Amino acid sequence: MPYNPTKRDTVGPAAGEVIGVIDTEGDRAAWTFPAEPGAVRTARQAVRGQLRGWGLDSLADLTALLVSELVTNALRHATGPIGVRLVRPSELNAVLLVEVSDPLPDPPRERAARPEDESGRGLYLVATSCRRWGTRPGGVGKTVWFELAVPE
Repeated sequence: MPYNPTKRDTVGPAAGEVIGVIDTEGDRAAWTFPAEPGAVRTARQAVRGQLRGWGLDSLADLTALLVSELVTNALRHATGPIGVRLVRPSELNAVLLVEVSDPLPDPPRERAARPEDESGRGLYLVATSCRRWGTRPGGVGKTVWFELAVPE
């Protein structure tokens, strides 16, 4: 069953909250999370639950990891709500589309992290783990998106 909390529903005391469930029915699921540390855990849980509900369990771990990285980037650099959106693949393209949005207009920059660095690998993980990825400006802020091929 897909993760589908009602507005203002909390997942746990340290997990933060979902401040808006836009849609979790059909071929799309979208949530808005507050710019708080618990948003990473809550977004991961929402993504895993939705993919399980769609029968895409094989993509759950990787998708949750990449969403965690992008939500963490948004938390580090932006101050407003963070949006997460999944688009279930159609028979034609067999690709899961994942989007993470935040109010900061600056696109993220991939950088080469040194072995001793504790951060700086998120976009590298996204770039090397997905089929395609990119960014696009929004009305306010930007969206970072990536596609994952659905295994046959």
